[in-house]
Amino acid sequence: MSTPQTMTDKNIVDRSRTHKNAAVMKAVRATREQLQHGREISPVFDNEMLRLHINAVLQGAAAPAVLVLLTAIGGLWFDDALWLLAWALMTLVVYAGQILVARRASRGQCTEENFGRWRKRFLAAYALIGLTWALFAYQHCTTCQGDTFIFYKSAVLLIALAATAMTTFSLRYAFYFAAIPAILALAARAAISRDVADFSAFAMICAAALFFAFMSRRLYTTNLKMLSYQTEKDDLIAELEVANSVSDEARRRAEESNLAKSRFLASMSHELRTPLNAILGFSEVMSGEVLGPIENASYKEYVGDIHRSGQHLLNLINEILDLSRIEAGRYELNENALSLADIAEDCIALVQLKARSKNIRIIEAFEENLPMVWADEKAMRQVVLNLLSNAVKFTPSGGEIRIKLGWTAGGGQYLAIKDNGPGIAEEEIPVVLSAFGQGSVAIKSAEQGTGLGLPIVQAILAKHGGEFVLKSKLREGTEGIAILPRNRVLESMAPVEGVSGAAARKKKRAFA
Repeated sequence: MSTPQTMTDKNIVDRSRTHKNAAVMKAVRATREQLQHGREISPVFDNEMLRLHINAVLQGAAAPAVLVLLTAIGGLWFDDALWLLAWALMTLVVYAGQILVARRASRGQCTEENFGRWRKRFLAAYALIGLTWALFAYQHCTTCQGDTFIFYKSAVLLIALAATAMTTFSLRYAFYFAAIPAILALAARAAISRDVADFSAFAMICAAALFFAFMSRRLYTTNLKMLSYQTEKDDLIAELEVANSVSDEARRRAEESNLAKSRFLASMSHELRTPLNAILGFSEVMSGEVLGPIENASYKEYVGDIHRSGQHLLNLINEILDLSRIEAGRYELNENALSLADIAEDCIALVQLKARSKNIRIIEAFEENLPMVWADEKAMRQVVLNLLSNAVKFTPSGGEIRIKLGWTAGGGQYLAIKDNGPGIAEEEIPVVLSAFGQGSVAIKSAEQGTGLGLPIVQAILAKHGGEFVLKSKLREGTEGIAILPRNRVLESMAPVEGVSGAAARKKKRAFA
């Protein structure tokens, strides 16, 4: 026998063992706490938005350089001043520094711990970029005729602001750091020159900056919502994984419990049947007085009680094993062609003696020329015997039992057994159909059963694809209907030529 140290109770959960989805569960709890905190913008979302900004800067690294070079070349067309070349070189250096910062951040140096420092570095880079464009916005062409250079400068600033807004929408306040210096420079130029063209350029750039700031804010909010929806989807997936893991664990424990139950039943059935066989054999020998008469009448009565009790216990063990095999899916059907009428007549012969002792009439009403069905003979015999035994058990003396066999509306076959006993209350029918369930009449009856007969009938018919219907009313009797589907009915065939009808007719078995 195994020691307690070597045995494991599979029904007990080891709380100390780390769950295989512990990381997922931890992430779910963290996300729930984060969502319950009530913040509009989560630090996790800020970090994700910064990563989106880093990717945008690296992917569009060539665009600012092209814009600066084209701006310098175009400006030289209007003015031969060398300040444009110096401005272009300085601006390219600033953009190169921004790209260098983004590349270092993309290599894993940007974490949740130092997120704030990297964000400040990017904002400082955009402030330097804004200063370079402010230097360009403040310049004025002295050799140009008319307002051509002002319009050119305004167009370049609009393009630069639009590009900056598209790049910086994922980094809050970055657009303001880049746009405000240029706007202040245009305001200073307009205040110094007091030229209508400068005021017009200032007003146009201000309006465009407000529009770009609005669009940048909208893009930021949209991306934030998308990240939030993505997080919620990830949370749902994580919760589903946790639920699936819990379900797998519960199924594993149920399978282990079922296996333990099957092993227990198999072991106990063997252990119980061995002494039961001795009890039944010796009690039968004693009740038959094979080795000599029993002078004491009470002893003889006790021997009969021992034999009946042992028989009842053996039937209980057999029924429990049958139901356990059916529930475990290990009840294999040995199917062949058989006649329900023959099985019904054999079972009637088996219970006829007990029915006559109670003066119960059994009335048969079988339709003629019913074809055979494809079913398990042993199982169908058990179905009919269980229904007949219940009917005889609960039918009072002098009552009657009607057995009908015929066609169903769908082309199948049915066997109905109806008695005129005390009946069952309608609310107790589900209880009667459950394992070990008994109605109030059965509990009060002196001839009680195990409560497994009808559940076994229902399970066997379900294995055949059929159905069991129980109809009953108090003081009107009970009717049990066993139904086999149409696909179980075999089509009748013409008799083989040369074989007489008497020889072709199947010989009925006698079990009386």
